[in-house]
Amino acid sequence: MRGKVILLALLALAVGLPALAAGDAQSAEAAANLVLKKYYMFVAMGGAIGLGLAALGGGIGQGHAVNGTALGTARNPSMSGKLLTVMMIGLAMIESLVIYMLVIVLIILYTNPFHI
Repeated sequence: MRGKVILLALLALAVGLPALAAGDAQSAEAAANLVLKKYYMFVAMGGAIGLGLAALGGGIGQGHAVNGTALGTARNPSMSGKLLTVMMIGLAMIESLVIYMLVIVLIILYTNPFHI
């Protein structure tokens, strides 16, 4: 009698074990998805803030560059061609910093550090 009870308990355990394993796999997958969702949420928030600050700094820098060029042209109109060339190169370099920030945000967004 005792042997039959032990055999029946082992059989029930063997039949029920895959169901328990499936629950663990589902919960592990759900936890991994939650981590991934939180990661993308923080990347989106950080990217928006970082890109906004980069655009703000770029806009301020470009405003100063245009202001300096306008003042230089007003003081010496014969230098306007050279000042315009220097200003355009400066504006391109200032704008490239904002584009670099965009590239960094996109790299962080599309790189999956968790390999899920």
